[in-house]
Amino acid sequence: MTERTGEQAAVNNRTMRLVKMGAMVALSVALVYLIHFPIFPAVAFLEYDPADIPILIGTFAFGPLAGLVLTVVTSVVQGLTVSASSGLYGILMHVIATGVLVVVSGTIYSRKKTKKAAVFGLVCGMAAMAVVMMGANMVITPMFMGVPASAVWSLMPFIVGFNVIKAGINGAVTFVLYKRIANFLRR
Repeated sequence: MTERTGEQAAVNNRTMRLVKMGAMVALSVALVYLIHFPIFPAVAFLEYDPADIPILIGTFAFGPLAGLVLTVVTSVVQGLTVSASSGLYGILMHVIATGVLVVVSGTIYSRKKTKKAAVFGLVCGMAAMAVVMMGANMVITPMFMGVPASAVWSLMPFIVGFNVIKAGINGAVTFVLYKRIANFLRR
């Protein structure tokens, strides 16, 4: 194979990877448009959506850095379209929550690509997301929503529960689906 042919193959591989990542973003946006509902009626603004599933699948296929890129792009697209009412606050909170989930899960899985590592990574990602979002909500929510930190703190059991449930469902679905579509993504 000539040097030029090798360079062309590398360009083609990068292009295909970007196309597949773009498909993951599109699927994520479509899922949040189609499926979203409150987990706790008392705090109906905390809505479950499966948008993190394609992002997690992309993270496991392409690595934690790619997962972070998918998170940022998806968050911006969602925040400007299907979740426009949440504005910059929604974009920022989605980047933080999903970013922590994919970086932790993806880093653990990328070191040893086994089922055990996937489960361990997803559980660690879920726990990290819940802990980080406690802090993010205590700092960011009062600034954007104009509410006292004490009001946010009073909702903390719901916030933690929401993050654990959302990450748990999305992690479980990712675990079930990933191996079925991993070969397609890696081609």
